[in-house]
Amino acid sequence: MLNNLLVNMGEMFKELWGSLGLNSGSWQNYVMLLVSFVLMYLAIVKKFEPLLLLPIAFGMFLINLPGAYSVVWGKYPAGAEHTYGNVQERGLLWYLFYGVENVIYPPLIFLGIGAMTDFGPLISNPKSMLIGAAAQLGVFLTLIASVAIGFNLAAACSIAIIGGADGPTAIYVTQKLSDFSYFNGTHKELLSAIAVAAYSYMALIPIIQKPLMKLIVPKKERAIKMKPLRTVSKVEKIIFPVVVTLVVGLLLPDAVPLLGMLMLGNLLKESGVCDRLSSQAQNGLMNTVTIFLGVSVGCKAYGSTFLTGTTLGIIGLGLVAFSCGTIGGLLMGRLMCKLSGGKINPLIGSAGVSAVPMAARISEDVGRESDPSNHLLMHAMGPNVAGVIGSAIAAGFLLVIV
Repeated sequence: MLNNLLVNMGEMFKELWGSLGLNSGSWQNYVMLLVSFVLMYLAIVKKFEPLLLLPIAFGMFLINLPGAYSVVWGKYPAGAEHTYGNVQERGLLWYLFYGVENVIYPPLIFLGIGAMTDFGPLISNPKSMLIGAAAQLGVFLTLIASVAIGFNLAAACSIAIIGGADGPTAIYVTQKLSDFSYFNGTHKELLSAIAVAAYSYMALIPIIQKPLMKLIVPKKERAIKMKPLRTVSKVEKIIFPVVVTLVVGLLLPDAVPLLGMLMLGNLLKESGVCDRLSSQAQNGLMNTVTIFLGVSVGCKAYGSTFLTGTTLGIIGLGLVAFSCGTIGGLLMGRLMCKLSGGKINPLIGSAGVSAVPMAARISEDVGRESDPSNHLLMHAMGPNVAGVIGSAIAAGFLLVIV
């Protein structure tokens, strides 16, 4: 009897040992755990885009815990990630990812962004739209480069949109084109790499943009002071989102899901009669969707599929896209400076990328380094919000050409 007891205890401990996560993890999982710790450090200590970088990092952390994949994501036959029928085999993250897979979260994020955005600086200075358009240069140069090195058109479009410096837009385009994205004839999981690249470069704006601004814009032009913007009427602010949605919708319907939600959020804010809805879009809804989106994107960064040469290539191309977008905006800023007789400070061109409001703050910081009494923030907000519109339009265009 004692022998049977010992045998049963031995079997029990053997099964317990076999169930430990330590026995099922790969080296890729441990590398990704380290990457998640680095991203958490950047979000918490360095405060680099913490609202999204921290949920992404923790989603990455959860999915790569050895042995946790089948619990947090679900159990299913190989290749049947989204088609298996046993509901009890689906994990929490599977359900959260539903909003990404069906591109629900990005438009809702745009709704919140619209409710927090003041288009006054853009309405006051419509020429800012030219800078927002020029900042999309990185998107189209990277599109060409991605096709040249072997990505098919759908994958290249997904990578190129990183140049818009808008995380939700990058996720939207990538997921929309996910069924058509190939690299050298092989289907690739692009979402996690593109999302991590997009948000990482947005977080690193001060490091990436400042050297480019000082390289391209001479010190004399960096010190240019601009006249205060005119006051924009309430009527103009109400009409603006309706007119923009109408014009873009007639010309490029594929941009409407993102741009329409952006303008709806803004109309709720500017109308003055929907304070409760505007407040909810800015706070409760925005915060909830941000958590779901971040964790969902992070959970796709699974070690064995994320740590590939393709991922490194995407991250490299993302840096090219972001840098070229900044350069395009700065070059347009310099051209506008020349044409205006020195009345426009070219530094506001770097804010043409859609990283609101961080890019505008960098324009302010570099301007004040040249002249402490120079204030460019409100002037830079015009190109900055124009970049948001521009990235949505660029996304619609990319969806059309595939």
